[in-house]
Amino acid sequence: MAATIISFVLIGLGLFGVFLPLLPGVPLAWLGMLIYAYFTDFQAISLTAVLVFLGLTLLTILVDFIAPILGAKKYKASKEGIVGASLGLFFGIFIFGPVGVMLGPLVGAFIGEIISGKRHQDAIRPALGTFIGFLLSAVIKLAVILAILGVLIAAVF
Repeated sequence: MAATIISFVLIGLGLFGVFLPLLPGVPLAWLGMLIYAYFTDFQAISLTAVLVFLGLTLLTILVDFIAPILGAKKYKASKEGIVGASLGLFFGIFIFGPVGVMLGPLVGAFIGEIISGKRHQDAIRPALGTFIGFLLSAVIKLAVILAILGVLIAAVF
C-alpha cells in the first residue's frame, strides 16, 4: 500500500516537473514505476517494462537538451539566444509564476538575440524557434509520464 502511494506521488511530482524546471519530471515518474514494480516483485509491472521506460526516460533527458537547440538552429538563433532561452526557462518561473515556464524561454531567447546584435523584428523568429523546441520537449516528457501513469494504473487496478 505504501509503495502504491509513493509511486503515485512520484508520478504526480513528475507531472509538475514537466512545467517546473527544477523538478526532474520523467526520472521522478520512472522512479515511481520502479518502486511499485520492485515492491510487487516485478509481477504487476515487468522488469522489461521498467527497462523500456528507463530507455524512454533517458531519451527524454536527451531531447530536453536537443529540442530547444534544434528549434533555435532551424530558425537561425544565435548562441546568445540559446543561452537566453535556457536562462529564461530557469528564471521564468520566479518572474512570471507558472506561466513563466512558457514565457521565460521566449523572453530569454528574444533578449539573447537582441544582445547578439539583432534588430527587434529579426530577434522574434529565432526566439519563437527556441520556444517551439522547449514546447516540443515538454510534450514528449508529458507523453512519457502519462504512459508511465497508465501502466501504473493498469497494474494497480
